[in-house]
Amino acid sequence: MSVYLDRFAGRAAIVTGGASGLGLETARRIAAEGGKVALWDLNGDALAAAQAETGAAHVVALDVSDAAAVAAAAKETNDALGRIDILVASAGITGATVPVHEFPIDSFQRVVEINLYGVFFCCREIVPYMLVNGYGRIVNVASVAGKEGNPNASAYSASKAGVIGFTKSLGKELATRGVIANAITPATFESPILDQLPQSQVDYMRSKIPMGRLGEVHESAAMVCFMASEECSFTTASVFDTSGGRTTY
Repeated sequence: MSVYLDRFAGRAAIVTGGASGLGLETARRIAAEGGKVALWDLNGDALAAAQAETGAAHVVALDVSDAAAVAAAAKETNDALGRIDILVASAGITGATVPVHEFPIDSFQRVVEINLYGVFFCCREIVPYMLVNGYGRIVNVASVAGKEGNPNASAYSASKAGVIGFTKSLGKELATRGVIANAITPATFESPILDQLPQSQVDYMRSKIPMGRLGEVHESAAMVCFMASEECSFTTASVFDTSGGRTTY
């Protein structure tokens, strides 16, 4: 249980991919620490359960790769919450687990559309609301795969590398305007997204972690919540690592 009982009092957050995994855990914690939370997720049924679990003030069922839907959701959420202070862009998929020469083109495209274009669309539409208030915290969820590349996961690795580069650019653009943007690069942690992968791929990723175990979702959520808080005030355009020692750069 968090000791930061009112760290997000008066703040309003959007969490994409908020119905499961890291998004859900982050939303739960922000709400517990006094923030108003809007959950965005593709899975409408899971959203209802997540809202009941977290006490989220607002939910939107949408595909973050749909630019028009993201723009509409940003306006709807700003109207519902009265402001937008925090964006945690956590929505993502893994895609196929095959060598590049066998990778289905439609699967590669879909991974990039959700994991990279989705982050761009969300930031593009939400940043203006933050600029009006002169305050914002953006946390884009990348991956150690974006730093190192995982074999047989070229689309996922490429998309997460794109998120890292995009965030560095965005953070520098906004550095003097009160809006801070950083990325987090977790190693593999226990999450429903692992259901999209064969066990052999999960075992490979575990073998690369010096601590010898997968992460726990609460460990990355704790880092995300620091990044999303006022305490993170002098670091932007940067990457925070939660990888059990796998990537220390």
